[in-house]
Amino acid sequence: MKQLLFILVALLFLPSVAFASDAAHQTLDLTSHWVGYAAIAIFVLAYTLVILEEQLHLRKSKPVLLAAGLIWILIAYHYVSQGMPHSAEVAIRHNFLEYAELFFFLLVAMTYINAMLERNVFDSLRDWLVAKGYSYKTLFWLTGILAFFISPVADNLTTALIMCAVVIAVGKDEPKFIGMSCINIVVGANAGGAFSPFGDITTLMVWQKGMVEFNEFFALFLPAVVNFFIPAFIMQFFLPKGNPSAESEHVTPIKKGGLVIVALFLLTIITAVSFHTFIHLPPVYGMMLGLAYLKFFAYYLRRSGQGEIDKSDMPTSHQIEDDFDIFDKIAKAEWDTLFFFYGVILAVGGLGFIGYLGITSEFMYGQLGPTNANILVGILSAIVDNIPVMFAVLTMNPEMSHMQWLLVTLTAGVGGSLLSIGSAAGVALMGQARGYYTFFSHLKWTPVIALGYAASIYTHLLING
Repeated sequence: MKQLLFILVALLFLPSVAFASDAAHQTLDLTSHWVGYAAIAIFVLAYTLVILEEQLHLRKSKPVLLAAGLIWILIAYHYVSQGMPHSAEVAIRHNFLEYAELFFFLLVAMTYINAMLERNVFDSLRDWLVAKGYSYKTLFWLTGILAFFISPVADNLTTALIMCAVVIAVGKDEPKFIGMSCINIVVGANAGGAFSPFGDITTLMVWQKGMVEFNEFFALFLPAVVNFFIPAFIMQFFLPKGNPSAESEHVTPIKKGGLVIVALFLLTIITAVSFHTFIHLPPVYGMMLGLAYLKFFAYYLRRSGQGEIDKSDMPTSHQIEDDFDIFDKIAKAEWDTLFFFYGVILAVGGLGFIGYLGITSEFMYGQLGPTNANILVGILSAIVDNIPVMFAVLTMNPEMSHMQWLLVTLTAGVGGSLLSIGSAAGVALMGQARGYYTFFSHLKWTPVIALGYAASIYTHLLING
């Protein structure tokens, strides 16, 4: 009853959004104003703290959340003082809606991944690879190829963590093997994520924005293969010889319903794509419908795992053998990452509203040209992180051909492989394989990775241009 009352009260206030005047669409150029300079300083300081996350042990969401709030406070204050109180409100609502779509899409995907982790789907895959007794070179290629093909579905971060667990388990006597395999996994996961809307945050943003249709991402498959294959082919000649020491042949069994959850995740992806393609609804609504699939299956797992049910039907009176709680999987989502995206999207959106992205777009896409600008986007994504860079490009919305939109999708996705700090996969593996995989161990192979980066761009221009 309380929930129903809350919804009714909320609905009464919703129409108030529509009363913003036409003046709300007017904007001021604040690029040479103190508000603009202050906003730039706040953003640079916040992102410096993000880059130093590992050294400061300060989660990356905190500085960008603060920066986003401060930037929009400055913007709103100035617009109110100019007699335009609704302009900032309309702009921030637009940015928040973009974030909300991304948030719920990722939350559903993360919930599915956590459910598969809890059902031991990935542990079973890891143990199976460990128990096979492959050579170092075979494991190097297997983990890299699996990272390439799993990341389009499971996202590059989760895929990299799973494959890294494999190489750490089998290569504990060969630190060099672990370090080189981690580099290969990062490159493979980022390359694989580039040709799928589900493989990386940047590709997801491009798809949800409608710049590239779902089936068109697969035009990037061959460039992505080239990006992964060239560095891996060169690095294989420097791997240690022989086989790792024998491990236990025990393979963790997949819990009841694990493979069904994998099938439901694939069905959820199909649903999201169908929503976008056939009935022209945002794919996030398809993902939320897919969450219902998982919630009903979780209900089935809980009921089928219970002992004799008491007539009172109270949960406390049940003997639960398989306590599969779907809200536990939601709670274990990467909340720091989700809040980081909020801070980035709102902060970059604020800078765009001030006028800085228009200036940047004019320089990059007007003076440098689309191809050079999009190549530069990939290089910047290795230094700054591809999410704010890609969101800035989407906000600028430069006039360029479809081939160029595919190019920037490719470069933003694989450019992060140039440095270990350039992608979520690289940052995560520096923590997971601490001491084996470091910034400088990755930097040693950056020229080889850059060769693959250049070759993938050339391949794209050749077959898609």
